[in-house]
This record gives sequence, C-alpha cells and structure tokens, in this order.
Amino acid sequence: MKTVILSFLFTLGIFSNADVFAGDVKAGATKSAMCAACHGSNGVSAAGNYPNLAGQHADYIVKQLNAFKSGERKDVMMAPMAAGLSDTDMADIAAYFASFSRDGTPPPPPSGEESTAAESVTPVRAATVKPDYVPDAIAGKLLYQLGDQKRDITACIGCHGTDGNSDVLINPNLAKQHPEYIVKQLNNFKENSRNNAVMNQISGNLTSNDIANLGAYLSDTSAVGEVKATSVVVRKSFVGDVAAGKAKALTCAACHGSDGNPAVAMYPALAGQSESYLFKQLQDFKDAVETKGENGRVDPVMAGMVAPLSDDDMQNLSAYFASQTLNPIITKANAKGKKLFISGDPINGITACMACHSINGKGMDNAAFPSIAGQSVSYLKAQLEKFRSASRGNDKNSMMRSIAANLSDQDIEAVSQYMASLK
Repeated sequence: MKTVILSFLFTLGIFSNADVFAGDVKAGATKSAMCAACHGSNGVSAAGNYPNLAGQHADYIVKQLNAFKSGERKDVMMAPMAAGLSDTDMADIAAYFASFSRDGTPPPPPSGEESTAAESVTPVRAATVKPDYVPDAIAGKLLYQLGDQKRDITACIGCHGTDGNSDVLINPNLAKQHPEYIVKQLNNFKENSRNNAVMNQISGNLTSNDIANLGAYLSDTSAVGEVKATSVVVRKSFVGDVAAGKAKALTCAACHGSDGNPAVAMYPALAGQSESYLFKQLQDFKDAVETKGENGRVDPVMAGMVAPLSDDDMQNLSAYFASQTLNPIITKANAKGKKLFISGDPINGITACMACHSINGKGMDNAAFPSIAGQSVSYLKAQLEKFRSASRGNDKNSMMRSIAANLSDQDIEAVSQYMASLK
C-alpha cells in the first residue's frame, strides 16, 4: 500500500530539487534512437499525441520510464519499450533529452568537442480537423495560475511552476507541450485511466473546454500576456444547517472555542475547516465508541462528546464550524519544514504534504483532505506523532501512517512549524 501511496503523490511534488538521476548524455544519444520515431531525435515530436521530451526534467523522465516498466502507468507502446531498460539506460536517455532546450535546440558542445545531440528540426505537424470549440489560451492561463475555488479546482502553478516551468524536478515541465498531449493526459486523469489521486480529483472538476483551454495556453505560454482574475466572492454552501449547528456547538466551546478558535493550543482549530473533513472525524470518533476502539478514531474526551450525536447533529456541527473564520496564531516559518512540505525527501521516502493539503495548506474539501494552515504547532506535532506510532489510524488507505513512519522528531518539528505559519 505504501508503494501505491508514494507513487500517486510523486507526480505532484515530492522530490526535492536535488538532481537525483544523473545520466550520460553521450550514451543517451545512442540509446534514444528507439525513441525518435515517436518523440523526435531531438525530443520534439511531430505528432501531437506524443509528448515533447526536449528540455524535460531528467528526474521526471526516469520516474515515468520506471512507471511504464513496472506497469504502474499503462501504455501498450511504452510498456515493451521500457521493459528492457536498466536504471542506467533510463538515466542516460533522460539526460540526453533533458540536455536540449524546450524547442529542441541542442546544447553547445564542450570546447574542442562535437555535439552529441541531434540538430534542431522543425517538426512536421499533421493536418488537424477544425475543432467544434476554439480553445481560449487566456482562459487557460487564468485557470492555470488561479484555479477555480468555486469548482474546487486547484491552480496548476503551485506544482508545475510559472508558465509551465516546474521548479520541482520530479514534476513535469508543461510549457511548449503539444496541446493534444495535454488534453489526452488530463482526460486520462479525469477518467481515472491514469492514476494519481490528486490529479484525478482536480481533473474530475474540469470541463472539456477547461482542458482544451489549458492545452492551448501550455502550447506556447510566452504568447499570453499578463492576465487578471475577475473579482469573485466565493460563497460556500453547506450540507448541514449552520444555525442548528451553532446551537449544538455550545458543548464544544470549552475546548474548541465558541467559534472554532481554541484558546488552548493542544486543541485543534475547527473554524474554516472543511465540512466534509469535520463530519468524517465526528463519524470516526463515534465509530471508535461503537466498535470499542477496533475502528475509527480513538479519543477518550471526544468519545463522550459524540456518543449522543445523530448524523444530523454531526452534519450541522460540521457546517457551523466550517462557516466560521480561522484566526491563526502568528508563527514563524521554518525553511526545512517548507522543503518537506513542498518537495518531500526522496532519500528518506518522505512524500510532499502539499500533494493533498495544497500549496497553501488549505486542503481539498471534496476529497476531505483537511486544511492544516494556521493550526497550532503543538497540535500538528501531536497528530503526526500519533500517525507515526499508529495510535491514530483513521487516515484513508493508511496514507498518513505510511508517510509519518519515515519522519524523524526533527522532521515533525520543522514541518509542523511551517504548516502552522501558513495562512
């Protein structure tokens, strides 16, 4: 299970910017001959449904080749291609394609040597049928940079960088990619034929026009100037009854505050937390009571609180606290914690927190991934330690337990400090 969890999080930013995969460009030039038919000898494909590899991060190319080889990523053409490749072969091929600029221009050779890279060529594009919808690159840039909070679409820029130039080596560069390929992959994520929990969720909220717009923008990000978002106030809607939840919340005030902002740091802030997450936690606390700790989330204090609650009570409480505004305590950020949160630690098998909790720590409502921004350091530390020891076990598919198992005390301190500093 840990392998599955790590694999779907890797695509969205778990490795640091250290160059994990170092290959030989000269060797890669020879080994890449079999790739040229689809991807071009210089990594610029003539066919829109095949990705450009020129200037792509070597780390990302290696990761995908390994995924094709293991069967984690399904493709009838790439599977047999990758099957015979060794780790060295993959690193060499990746280094070769990464040596080009994004338009397929080879790097200048070292002094006194001839270039081992293929000459830049202009790809010949096949004629395309006029589409029913004309993609809007400006709308694509807006969606890429800002997302759409109302539709629970996370901005792409956090993981794939400004104008599609990723700063995280395991995340793909998207700039100058064929729009047909972008559209194909986003549809694969949308249909769950390519598995990545976060991308599946985000793409699931994209319309076909959204996907086409993103493809149009990424095909030439330099062609779209600065864009400004229309000021829209997003009004949250709740499943539960906020007023009924407020009346019921009087019993919660002693620990969590009347509005979900606790006075004592050991208790979690509930204000502004997602309704879906809060409802799940209340259900899990009650489940632990009913199963005598075999399932759910065990907590002696919460056990007595949830025992008399109906499903409607729990839904209304969740809606009330989700409707409140968080008043975070001012906390200084932590550089090591930021690196772990955004990029993870591949050497020690630690995945990036932002893959599920988003770049700003606000979580993902539809997936019931909680907002951790502005929680107290002491509460965050306590929960990570509980996941590490498996004394808390109500995480989906053991995700948090698998990640926390690889965290040191110093890691937990650092990442808790950084998460608490997010607003």
